[in-house]
Amino acid sequence: MKPNMGTFDRILRVLISIVVVALYATGHLAGTTAILLLVLSGIFVLTSFISFCPLYLPFGISTRPKKDSSAN
Repeated sequence: MKPNMGTFDRILRVLISIVVVALYATGHLAGTTAILLLVLSGIFVLTSFISFCPLYLPFGISTRPKKDSSAN
């Protein structure tokens, strides 16, 4: 698994997860919607920690910055 997530992408996913958990904890989310969003939040946190999003692979997406090969 080659990392394909940049820093901004990782931070954004964690922040979204925090917001979803906070909404659930305060009672603004409930039922099936809450369960689905909590599962999605867990996936966001997991993919953020490993810097790899499997959904980016089929589309060839990478949010990691390109390394400049001329900077030697």
